[in-house]
Amino acid sequence: MRRRVVAALIAGAVLAVGCAVGDGVGGGGTTGAADNPGRASNEDEFATDIESAVTVAEQYWNDVFRQSGLAFEPVREIVPYREDGEVACARQPIPARNAVYCSAGDFIAYDIEWAFGAFGQIGDAFVYYLLGHEYAHGVQVRFGLQYEYTIEQELQADCMAGAYLGGSIQAGRLQIEDGDMEELRTGLLAVGDDPSQPWFAPNAHGTAEQRTNAFFSGYERGLDVCDIS
Repeated sequence: MRRRVVAALIAGAVLAVGCAVGDGVGGGGTTGAADNPGRASNEDEFATDIESAVTVAEQYWNDVFRQSGLAFEPVREIVPYREDGEVACARQPIPARNAVYCSAGDFIAYDIEWAFGAFGQIGDAFVYYLLGHEYAHGVQVRFGLQYEYTIEQELQADCMAGAYLGGSIQAGRLQIEDGDMEELRTGLLAVGDDPSQPWFAPNAHGTAEQRTNAFFSGYERGLDVCDIS
């Protein structure tokens, strides 16, 4: 998955990605780029995809807000981290192998090694989903969307991530490539909850089937099916 025009990376820019927790994806190694030229090349591609995903998400949601007669304020900051507890949200340490939107600070934080591992295992299209899901949580806050159960919030964010990707492709900001749909399906299978977890559990995100259905509903039918109004 590629932008039609990929912006040049700005030296020193904060990189970003986001999405679900789970041992099914991720787990980057510890070998340094200087010792592994192939890793260095992959890291450059990863950085480019993340820069693109952030830019396209901001463009998509800016259009949505403008069409609603509202001003859009992008998520304040994208924060990569490497260690358990290195970043906190409302004084609560964010664990390793994770990515979250923190409403208290209006930022997305992600474990960069975990995200890079997911990029290597699944593919670049899934990086756009990861970022899109967490960015959707920021948009939920901006629209004042709140639900009784976590799973409602999470499946809506999956739907919104699908709408952002589908809408960006239709607008010509992204180009779909061979294998992208399979990467998305593989990634969604990896981040689904264990089927034995109760749907009302405090941290429930939805089974693989529920998350896949929510994402592709938004992707194929647009933001209207995500019930954000």
